[in-house]
Amino acid sequence: MTSNAPLQRSIDPKIRDHARRARLAARAARARQRLGTAAAVPDGLPKTGLEQNPSLRRPDKQAPAGQGAKAPRAAPSPPSAAVTTLRRAAFGPTPGAVADFNALAGNDADRLQTWVDQQLDPASIDDSALDARMAQSAFSTLGKPLPQLWLDHLVNATEWEDIIRPIEETTLATFLRAIHSRRQLFEVMVDFWHTHFSVFGYDFPIVAVWVHYDRDVIRANTFGNFRTLLEGVAQSPAMLYYLDNNVNSFEDPNENYARELMELHTMGAHAYYGSLPQDQVPTDGQGRPLGYVEDDVVSAAKCLTGWTLSDRDWDPDFGNTGEFLYHDPWHDHDAKTLLGEDLSPNQAPMKDGRDLLDLLASHPATARFIATKMCRRLVGDSPPESLVDAAAATFLAAVDAPDQIAQTLRTILLAPEFLGTWGDKVRRPFEIAIATFRGIDGDLPFTETDDSTNWFLWEFYQTGQALFSWNPPNGYPDFKAAWNSSSPRVMCWRLANMLVQVSDPDDNPYLDVLAKTPPSVRSSREIVEFWAQRLYGTAASPQEEEHLIDFMAQGHNPDYDLPVSTSEEVQSRLRALVALMCMSPSFLWR
Repeated sequence: MTSNAPLQRSIDPKIRDHARRARLAARAARARQRLGTAAAVPDGLPKTGLEQNPSLRRPDKQAPAGQGAKAPRAAPSPPSAAVTTLRRAAFGPTPGAVADFNALAGNDADRLQTWVDQQLDPASIDDSALDARMAQSAFSTLGKPLPQLWLDHLVNATEWEDIIRPIEETTLATFLRAIHSRRQLFEVMVDFWHTHFSVFGYDFPIVAVWVHYDRDVIRANTFGNFRTLLEGVAQSPAMLYYLDNNVNSFEDPNENYARELMELHTMGAHAYYGSLPQDQVPTDGQGRPLGYVEDDVVSAAKCLTGWTLSDRDWDPDFGNTGEFLYHDPWHDHDAKTLLGEDLSPNQAPMKDGRDLLDLLASHPATARFIATKMCRRLVGDSPPESLVDAAAATFLAAVDAPDQIAQTLRTILLAPEFLGTWGDKVRRPFEIAIATFRGIDGDLPFTETDDSTNWFLWEFYQTGQALFSWNPPNGYPDFKAAWNSSSPRVMCWRLANMLVQVSDPDDNPYLDVLAKTPPSVRSSREIVEFWAQRLYGTAASPQEEEHLIDFMAQGHNPDYDLPVSTSEEVQSRLRALVALMCMSPSFLWR
């Protein structure tokens, strides 16, 4: 290791996080300086917004004097099959995507079937346009094997910028893929598994090998077999370091990973029976314990002793490649009892750990936990029990199948509950940003040296969902209540305003709303209807449409043509309108 490695290991995560903020802030400041003062993002909400326009507060829209709290808003009706699918199983529609979906077959059921068949076979989808963008970005780390990442960005790296380049490039590539890839369901599930097997990526030395975790663990198994994915995660240097299993030995056992493996990755907290003796845990019809207890966690940790990696920091004989290493002298060879099963002493190397993963991956509690989370991501915060039951049954039936995850996804996406429910899910900041790019058909280079990209990343960081930066092991929350508070909502609105209103010195907006508005679309009503179809994939609700048209018309006849091409005031209002629509309820539903 380099001489500064012990120092880097001792840095508190909060300090590293502060250093990352400072670095992004410095990049944003440089970008602002290069882009000029005209590129300043307004500190507040747009002055032309609904809240600042008294003329739009109609007396008939106000609550009667003395009226108490408003009644809860009724859930909106489900949109079309195309819109539901593209906003749940993809990151939102692009121009023409709804029409393309509807052209797949003659009815919604067949259209959805065809779309799912295509998406679950990503290799059959031509993604050459994305490949060209990725090549143009000239990423230097995404193709490096794990030992090369370890050598180049850890062993021989002396500058923090070199150490973190793998995770920085993975972040940029993640944005590019989510925005431009035609393999949308795959990208949605990559995001899902990164949240499920959450690792704080900016920990040291995880930053240096993050490419491996994203590419060889998560992406390689996104539609594959859960048991295979589980072992890939367990043996990855990212997870080994993050939850300390790299130092787990029979002399000094460490239960951090074993506990999260059972609580967050497989069986779930609902299956935890506390300190109850193992033989007193309730069983199912096959005599299998319904859940796990403290003694099971201890046994799991013992099963995983000796699972470490090649890192000379621990032992000169380990080598120094960053690859997974089973170190038998560290292993606990005693007999173990785990989830009602007795494991013999002195089993073959790694068999204890693999027996543990086998038991967890095939347990009904794991099937239900994973099925619930997948349904929550794709349907709603409280998915119908019937859907969870069906998904869990598929997960268990396909436990040995190489496409187990894909089969489970097919069950969820083709179930009637997928298209029949709406209004129980909202987009998180990452999804808002990606959907904005996709709806407007906008672009950024997403390279490390691009000023516009750095400024965007700084603003996005403020929304509360910086990629790979959630410190606890439970991953970013996937419940709407977590994202409906004022802070993420205001910061997402600032981000939307920045994307549609800021220009560089050559007067090229990040997302050129004016250029995307056809010359034939000029009245306030036409403008709102056009951008609703682009951003929502469908028309706005009548009440929302009325407010948006009023905002754009500013007291004038909504059917009169506006001087969009000549009036800077109208141009500014059009940009503000699109930013407003990117934070409207119709846009936020998922």
